[in-house]
Formats: sequence, C-alpha cells, structure tokens
Amino acid sequence: MKIYNPIPVLALLTCLSACKEQKPEQAIASPETIAVTTYPLLQTEQAVRITATGLLATENEARYAFKIGGVIEQIAVQEGQSFSKGSLLASLRTDEIESGYAQAKLGMEKASRDLERIKNLYRDSVATLEQLQNTRTAFEIAQTQLDAVAFNREFASIYAISDGFVTKKLANIGEIISEGTPVLAINEADRDSWVLKVGLSDKDWTLVTVGDSVTVTMDAYPGLIITGSIFRKSQAADQTSGSFQVEARLDLGELQPAVGMFGKALIYTNVRRQYHEIPYDALLEADGNTAFVFVPNGEGNITRIPVVIAEFDDKMVRIKSGLEGIREVVRNNAAFLNESSTISIIQ
Repeated sequence: MKIYNPIPVLALLTCLSACKEQKPEQAIASPETIAVTTYPLLQTEQAVRITATGLLATENEARYAFKIGGVIEQIAVQEGQSFSKGSLLASLRTDEIESGYAQAKLGMEKASRDLERIKNLYRDSVATLEQLQNTRTAFEIAQTQLDAVAFNREFASIYAISDGFVTKKLANIGEIISEGTPVLAINEADRDSWVLKVGLSDKDWTLVTVGDSVTVTMDAYPGLIITGSIFRKSQAADQTSGSFQVEARLDLGELQPAVGMFGKALIYTNVRRQYHEIPYDALLEADGNTAFVFVPNGEGNITRIPVVIAEFDDKMVRIKSGLEGIREVVRNNAAFLNESSTISIIQ
C-alpha cells in the first residue's frame, strides 16, 4: 500500500488561504496622491484701478440756429459732413433784412441832420434847450436801432465757431423758420474735445477724482492704447441706467474717430488698498469677479474656498477678499483636484 506525504498538500492549502485573505485588503487601497506645488501669499499695497466701458463722444454738442426768422436760402453741409472753424453752414434770404437795414440807416441819417440843425439854432438862441435834448435823444435812438438791425443781419448766416461735424440736419432750403429754431445739430470735434463717457457704480464713483489718469483701448483701433484723464464727474445718477457718469478727455493725436465708438477704460485712482496676489493657474471656475482656489489643509488634505477678484494684469491676479488668514494656495494641477483628493506638496 502506497502512503502519501500530507505536508506539501497542507502547505498548498495554507498558501491559498492566505491569498484569499489578502484580496480584500488590496480592494480598499488608499486613493492616488497628486503632486502639487503651492504659492506663498504676500500682501501688497496697490492703487485701486477701476475697469469701465463707455462710448466715445465730444465734449460739446450744439444746435445752431438763426438769430432772426426768415426763409432758408442755403444749407452748405449735409449730415455726417465735417467742417472747419469759420465755415459758412447756412444762411437766410436777406431781401427783407437788407430792406430793414436800409430803412434804419436812413432814419439814423435823418436824425443826424436834425441834430445838426437844432445845434445851430440853439447857438443862435432860436431853439430851446429842450428841443436840443429831444433831438439828440431821437438821434441816439435811431443809431441804436441801426446797430440792432446790423447785428441781426450779421446773424442771418451761421458760421462754425470750431471744427466739427453735422449729426443731424433739422431744416431744409426754402423753409420759413422762426428765430431760435435749430437748423443743424453738430458736435465740436477739435483735437482736445473727444471724451469717453463711462458709467460707474456709486462705490466706484466715490473713488474717482478729477485728474485721475486713464488708459483706453478701442475695438476700432486694436493694439492701440490711448491715454487721457478724468475731467468731469456727474453729480447725479443717470435716470435710465442708474449709473454715475464720469468723462475722460482723451489724447487721440491724429486719429479721426466717430461718435458712438465703444471703448474700455482703466482708471488709475489715488486710493491705495491691500491685496493678495496669486498666479493665474491657482484660480478655478472664474466667473466675473468671483472664483475658487484650493488651500492645503493638514496632512495631504485640501479645502476649496471662494475668492473675490479685485483686478488682474498680464501676470498676476489681485484678490480683494477670501484669503484672509491663508498662508498659501495650490498653484498647479488644481484642475485635477477635488476636496476629497490627497496631495503631496513638492518644492
């Protein structure tokens, strides 16, 4: 009878039993550790900069009208047309005006003759002092009437008082127009008259002062940075938008823009505040002026916290609030993390 050695069989069973006991331990192995670097937070003091958008306009807009009424004889410009200072823009028919001027001139000449005659009679004691005084008064009235008619005749034509362009033609040749009725709506457009009008919140409005410097970029002139300064602040909110308007006078040089062009302004205020600066790659889910960052929290853990963005430049993001008491933030691989991730900080 052949006898088998039981020792190898027992060893094999023990090995299989051990393998079965190790499988559950492998199934609950610890999650993968993600290597990250951190950025130490430093608080810096910076001048507050305000970003705003607005439309290009000219400082002065006007509605040209005739001083007197009459029939329009000529309108020398069309809508959108530019003109230079001193150019004739429109004129009235002067038949009636010239007739009135001639009549006033004849009346003044008659009064002048009457005054000379009364002076001679007064010297000969023929005319009384009262007659002399009355005649002199009549002469002065006639002279004043002539001056008034001459003044009105001068304003029977409209001349440009500065360089500009026509935004709206409000009347046409042949129309009878009364005194003071607008004929042309114009914008003055000399080199120093262009402004960017932007609307600000009440909080930002209080930070801006007249004289603050401004840089402006415009879609119409890509890559060009236009400089300027704040020269006027509105003291009342716009009734339509509720914003508070400020105006920046721009140095456009030789540019010839159009009213209504869109511009983005960066206003450099004199107010200084404390900010935390972090690199762009530390931000997550940026939406407007809000975003999130990951902060190391204990042994390999992280916490996701919200922050408020104050401003940014081509290198760094300045955080307005949310990082108080934080020493460092996760810089790289943030997009691969969540709050249950385990991290390993590398230098």
